[in-house]
This record gives sequence, structure tokens and C-alpha cells, in this order.
Amino acid sequence: MRVVILDSEQEVSQRAANLICELVGSKPDAVLGLATGGTPLGTYRELVDRCQTGQISFSTTTTFNLDEYVGLDADHPQSYRSFMRQNLFEPGDFNFDRCHLPAGCSRDLSQACQSYEAEIVDAGGIDLQLLGIGTDGHIAFNEPGSSLASRTRVKALTEQTRTDNARFFDSLDQVPTLAITMGIGSILDARHIVLLAMGAGKASAVRAFVEGPITAQVPASALQLHPRVTVLLDQAAASWLVRRDYYQHVENIQRQLEQSEEPA
Repeated sequence: MRVVILDSEQEVSQRAANLICELVGSKPDAVLGLATGGTPLGTYRELVDRCQTGQISFSTTTTFNLDEYVGLDADHPQSYRSFMRQNLFEPGDFNFDRCHLPAGCSRDLSQACQSYEAEIVDAGGIDLQLLGIGTDGHIAFNEPGSSLASRTRVKALTEQTRTDNARFFDSLDQVPTLAITMGIGSILDARHIVLLAMGAGKASAVRAFVEGPITAQVPASALQLHPRVTVLLDQAAASWLVRRDYYQHVENIQRQLEQSEEPA
């Protein structure tokens, strides 16, 4: 797990955008796993800007989103499909036929979950999965107690998660109680995982998943099992890390190694 501590939220967003653009630049038909919520917005703004200025194209890129609310129509302003269209797909040059989200309004939710897993496999698997983290350590909608081997399925949302997401709705009562989410096992199948966390409100969850034991009570801690995880943090989100100085020391050495390998 590579823990990168940066000075600001803007730097976190820029670094995440760099990783995505490096992948797509070398592999235009890359498969991206995408997240919603406030955390990735800065990254999406960076990607849109680079796309509109001709620095990168996503026209042949395939995407799979982590989750979708159950019961919200795709055109509902708070559906994750609407979120992605507004903040990334439409202002960028994404091909909507290549952009996938779980079918939260399906009449057969179980089949929709199985189909989503199959679509990811058919696409060749996810090359880079972007993640945020909840204040209770959840990733996607895998709430505390989720199986670390779980696959795409329907999950009941905790009151903490619904409260955290209520800022996007007119009231807490309007926040759905169910969502379809990629499972932890599904997420761990990605070849590279990039997790972003910003702000003091995420500091406790960051310490728990980076430095604590692997436990279903902190779903993000399962990322310790993955061979390639990049954790991008601002100073506030990193403030509770016990080994913070060590991570910064290791990152400095890593950057020096990478620079020495760059062609002259």
C-alpha cells in the first residue's frame, strides 16, 4: 500500500487525475472503476478540463461505477447515473454505451447484480478502481460487517451513511435505504486501486484502514490484501496516522527512484 500525503485537496485531485490519464494515455481502451459523492469531484473536474483542452480522450474508455441507489429512476437528479453524466460523462467525451452503472430500478435486483459482475468480466476486468472512504470505513456501499469476499449485491444502508448522504437530498427521508454495490471481493479484483480521502472528518477511518487490523468492521481495511493500492491523502485526512513520517520518507525515496528511471 503506497500512502501519499499531499498538501491540499487540489493536489490529491490532480494526482488522481494524473494516474488515470497516464493509464488511458498508454491504454485508450482501459476499463475504469468510478466512484460518486463529494470526494472524486475535484478529480473529475481535472479530467474534464484535460479532455476539453485536448490533452486526453476517453472516447474508447469503458467505465463501471461502484454503486447505484435502489428505487431512483436513472433520470432522478440524485441518481448516480445523473451524477456521472453531469460531472464527467457529458462534459467529457465519454461514449455512453461504454459507461455502466448497476440497474437500481431493475425488477429482478438479484439478476441485475449477477449481470453487472458478468459485464465487468466480459470487459476484461477493471484496470484502475477509484475509491473514496466513508467516515465509518466503508468503501462503495459495503457497510461495516460486509463480507470481505462479497460480490455485487443489494445492501441496506446504515443510518450513518444515509445521514452523510442527506446533504445531496432535500431531507434525510428522501435518501434511499437500499443500494446495489460492487462487493469488496469485486473491488479487490481491480488491477490498481486508488483511494482518495480529504478532510479531518476522514482521519479516523484512514488510520483504521491503513494501520489497523483487517476486519469486516472496517471494510476498507481489506485493501491491505491487495498488491497495488495507492492512497492519496491531504494533510487533514492523514493527521491521525501514527507512522505518518515514515510514509512521507518512503514516498520521497519512491519518487527519487521513479525520477531516476525516467528517460533523459
